[in-house]
Amino acid sequence: MIGADAMVKCLEEEGVNIVFGYPGAAICPFFNSILDTDIRTILVRTEQNAAHAASGLARVSGKVGVCAVTSGPGATNVITGIATAFADSIPLICICGQVDSELLGSDAFQEADITGAVESFVKYSYLIKDANEIPRVFKEAFYIANTGRKGPVLIDVPIDIQQAAITKFSYPDKVNMRTYKPTVKGNMVQIKKVAKELEKAKKPLICAGGGVFLSNAEKELRKFSEKYKIPVVSTMMGIGIMPTEHAMYYGMVGNNGAPCANRAMKESDLLIMVGARVADRAVSHPNMITNYKVLVHIDVDPVEIGKNVGPHIPLVGDAGHIFEDLEQQEIRCEHEEWVELLKEYKKSMMVNRNPNKDYVDPAMFITKLSEKMKEDGIYVADVGQNQIWSCGYHIVKKGRFLTSGGMGTMGYSIPAAIGAKLADKSKQVVAVCGDGAFQMSLMELATMQQHDVPVKIVVLKNNYLGMVREYQHYKYKDNYSVVDLSGSPDLEKLASAYGIEFLRLYNMDNVDEIIDAFLKEDKSMLLECLIDPMDLVK
Repeated sequence: MIGADAMVKCLEEEGVNIVFGYPGAAICPFFNSILDTDIRTILVRTEQNAAHAASGLARVSGKVGVCAVTSGPGATNVITGIATAFADSIPLICICGQVDSELLGSDAFQEADITGAVESFVKYSYLIKDANEIPRVFKEAFYIANTGRKGPVLIDVPIDIQQAAITKFSYPDKVNMRTYKPTVKGNMVQIKKVAKELEKAKKPLICAGGGVFLSNAEKELRKFSEKYKIPVVSTMMGIGIMPTEHAMYYGMVGNNGAPCANRAMKESDLLIMVGARVADRAVSHPNMITNYKVLVHIDVDPVEIGKNVGPHIPLVGDAGHIFEDLEQQEIRCEHEEWVELLKEYKKSMMVNRNPNKDYVDPAMFITKLSEKMKEDGIYVADVGQNQIWSCGYHIVKKGRFLTSGGMGTMGYSIPAAIGAKLADKSKQVVAVCGDGAFQMSLMELATMQQHDVPVKIVVLKNNYLGMVREYQHYKYKDNYSVVDLSGSPDLEKLASAYGIEFLRLYNMDNVDEIIDAFLKEDKSMLLECLIDPMDLVK
């Protein structure tokens, strides 16, 4: 057995069945060895999208996503995908080929210090210098990626290490790292404090973030909310934890959030932040969540607690375990007036749009698309105006809402949708993007076709980088700079070039008919929706 065989054997031991990647000489031993297994390899068209696709698979399957690229530009290209996963705490293993060990530091052809380059975007990184260390390193890497606050781990393997003989392969049964002991169970003293504060509170509120998904605690949170009639809002990454039309859910908070959700945050007297980083996009003014209220911050990562705002009750641990322990407490609380008040806010503070009838109204279109999607469908939003419209108007029923929240990476939706579909081919998967984001990953239409991954793609086309244009509209009084997308391709011809069926929606006149045709069969489709170039997200 050589190092490359051992790398592949480690993936088999971890139950990996799909690897996204792009080969080159420095990673060829690995890709050669993988041919002798049942692990499926998916050739993406640019390395960044290997990480995005692995992210989509990880978020739907709950397993660690895996991608593999070559050294030099292959490794540097994947950094954006790694950073995107890190910002949203998605468990990934990124395997990089590297030049021969003896050439490290000599500026050899396609050499890049990738472990140094990704230092601020990974939970941990390894440079393997002994082939016999491969089993230990891979076992640790998967453990680190998928425990505590989850995230990407990079493994850099020089080509000579991949080709070196291994004396004995033994995959470890368990991991015991002295310097890495993530906390899972919450401190019972702190949990009892939360229960006491809940009994005193008149206006309690739960703000749920993406960490609830990562700990598989959606059911526990919903049960807790329903039992004690505690209203729930979410961050962008927490959309879908509560079904959109659930009686206790009041929308997304933040700069582009629902007005009633932001007002609920401001007026609550007990705010329980769960699995959320309290970052600027969700909480632009930290005093909003500390003034005149008790702040409870629950997170598996102790570094996040107190980083941006100091909680009254910090509680480190896995959200699922903490809600289970809270369930065991005898809590008596009543706040029907608060719930009724929020219901009134929700009705009275709805955003009234005045769309141009000559074009597709993106808000109404997204709502209609949501209503017609299967209950457990997966909706993947890209970044830009399309993301904000999706956050505000997509209706999550029993499915998932995926997007790039922390990093806001354009071009995420199509490769992530590919990964999501491969994670569960029974699910309906729809990617929604703007024409700017679409052109950042349109090459992955070839990946969809080559590997038979039927993903539905909606392009909200306004011939602008819409979100930046909107910012320049407000900030620079319509003095637009470098946002005109003139020269974009004819999407009908482009779809035809890839052998994908195409539909176009000019306005809302026949929207139901077009959406029905778009969703009818489980095959790849490209739907272009013509949007008013001057439309705004509100």
